[in-house]
Amino acid sequence: MLTGSFSRLLGFCFIAMAIAACHPAQKVQTNKDGWVSLFNGRDINDWIVKIHHHEVGDNFGNTFRVEDSMIKVRYDQYGAFNEQFGHLYYKTPFSYYHLVVEYRFTGEWRKDAPSYTLLNSGIMFHSQDPRTMPKEQDWPISVEFQLLGGLGDGNQRPTGNMCSPGTHIVYNGVLDTRHCINSTSKTYDGDQWVRAELIVLGDSLITHIINGDTVMRYSKPQIGGPVVNNYDPRIKKDGTILSSGFIALQSEGQPVDFRKVEIKDLTEEIKGKK
Repeated sequence: MLTGSFSRLLGFCFIAMAIAACHPAQKVQTNKDGWVSLFNGRDINDWIVKIHHHEVGDNFGNTFRVEDSMIKVRYDQYGAFNEQFGHLYYKTPFSYYHLVVEYRFTGEWRKDAPSYTLLNSGIMFHSQDPRTMPKEQDWPISVEFQLLGGLGDGNQRPTGNMCSPGTHIVYNGVLDTRHCINSTSKTYDGDQWVRAELIVLGDSLITHIINGDTVMRYSKPQIGGPVVNNYDPRIKKDGTILSSGFIALQSEGQPVDFRKVEIKDLTEEIKGKK
């Protein structure tokens, strides 16, 4: 799809937000341009780990680690994979923001992981607090900015898709209950770095950008639907509109590196346009 400046995109978003309520986002220390790095390049002390079959805070097998100034997802200390899907959550939630993540797929996929996890990872957002997840809950109730790598077979396999564990969205003006919807992105083969951007305006417009190209837009994320198991029923209230939540990096069987995780809080900019 078309590439545009961030200011033009925000202008479009503000129109969509004209009648929406403004929910405050988490405050963070910013630089002069308003950007802050959620990853300090040294450790993941500001992050919370939750891995399926393990209690929150248990970084089983050193799945999420920092090496070479990158967050690395690895499985070299695992026995059987045993559906030990994991997520690394930043410690505080956000509502209105622009997120930038640079990632690459690398290494050997776990052949005992489900086949769909090959060259597959994601960025979860508007997620439930990981501390509300029981030990045996597999996926967080959230929206996923899905990251996929090309299989090298010449077939299209876009990245920057939308998946919805325990949620639904409004797509093309109607409630869409499909679990995943493909974006219009190109296919990225091999271990090349890819820049993924997510512009989230509370419970209104959400925009996916890959390497500068806008590849998907949708709105009104809300709790509902399957693909989440063993959750606390007090948390999964279907029909609840999601206007904020936690951001997480995913682990589901494919080694992946993340070298940049930066965010700009858009709350004040949106208030200034109202």
